Amino acid sequence: MTGTPSDPTQRSQQLHQGLRGYPCEIFQFDPRIKTGWLSDRYFVRTANTLRHAGRDPVITMQVFAKHRGVLAGVYEALRLLQTQLAPGFDFAELRVETLLEGDDINTGGEDDWEPVMHVTGRYGGFAHLETPLLGVLARRSLVASNTRTVVDAARGKPIIFMAPRHDDWRVQTPDGYAAQVGGAASVSSDAAGAWWGQRGVGTMPHAMIAAFAGDTVEATLAFARYLRDEEPDVQVMSLVDYDNNAVETSLAVARAMRAEFGDGVLTGVRVDTSERLIDDSLIGDPEVWGRAKLTGVNAYLVRKMRAALDAEGFTYVGIVVSGGFTPDKIGHFEKEGVPTAAYGVGSSLLGHSRGDHGLLTDFDFTADLVQVDGKPEGKVGRTMRDNPRFVTLDWGQVDGEGSA
Repeated sequence: MTGTPSDPTQRSQQLHQGLRGYPCEIFQFDPRIKTGWLSDRYFVRTANTLRHAGRDPVITMQVFAKHRGVLAGVYEALRLLQTQLAPGFDFAELRVETLLEGDDINTGGEDDWEPVMHVTGRYGGFAHLETPLLGVLARRSLVASNTRTVVDAARGKPIIFMAPRHDDWRVQTPDGYAAQVGGAASVSSDAAGAWWGQRGVGTMPHAMIAAFAGDTVEATLAFARYLRDEEPDVQVMSLVDYDNNAVETSLAVARAMRAEFGDGVLTGVRVDTSERLIDDSLIGDPEVWGRAKLTGVNAYLVRKMRAALDAEGFTYVGIVVSGGFTPDKIGHFEKEGVPTAAYGVGSSLLGHSRGDHGLLTDFDFTADLVQVDGKPEGKVGRTMRDNPRFVTLDWGQVDGEGSA
């Protein structure tokens, strides 16, 4: 998902059509959200205090972020409002104005604090939802924004979201969805692709090669036989850095695959050389030795692999690279025309970085009450701000689901 329309009619259509594609049940909300168990306790006590005082104000809550990036989590936030109100409150009474999933936000700079959502209604019904709603937007927008940065650097080449192993398993599905909002082409686990209907892709891990006594060729052939018998729609791609000679291993695999299956069956090879190692094929090479940093997956190694494969007629075998790829490194590869087919990127998309290379480590959202019973009300510096890009949600166009 890259780019959103600017025309108001098209924006309204995208919001309502998109939301219908993500029904309430897909998010599997914890039923304890309704009770405030997952909320900052002061919001629960605020609602209780209002009830105790006999007050039932209609308020407008304004949500904004302090970062420039890609907004994600809108559908989830709206379904949260629809299904997790306090008992006795009806979601149909809420007026929601929102930006779209995938909108660029704060494009005027990080001091813009552009409103991304206004929620208006009886505050006792949704006071407790500020905590989970902001958390949803924060995590989804972090992953989506970092993914978009990497996607832009790759100039149209596919990005494989390979982050599931780098965080709690419980966030695999929403993280994978957020990566799709940011433009990722595929994900590495079935869970990460669940919300957008994609199964995990994958080459083969080093563990598979180890299980075949360290023989990459035998492991790849066995992998190909399995896929042809059990998962014929999955493309065969081999991992070729196990012995730290990606050139020779790529050729050995390609020759063996051609001998058993013919040309075109091996679609690619992936190289994931450790950033602490120099591939054996580069050691002593007079063209590059001593002239550049040669550790990890580098341009010289990829070019050498490409030339070797092409020389034997394996032009159809793409080279996928992974391991330490940042927007800067991807941008350098693309600027230099390094012949990669796709990039695998992992933990940095989740904010596990130092905040360099254009990647974010956090993406916090803030909410303020800016209107009470139709009158301006808010702390100093936080006033109600309109957003000409807002789309007003029409609950009747969604799906008619109840608030259970």
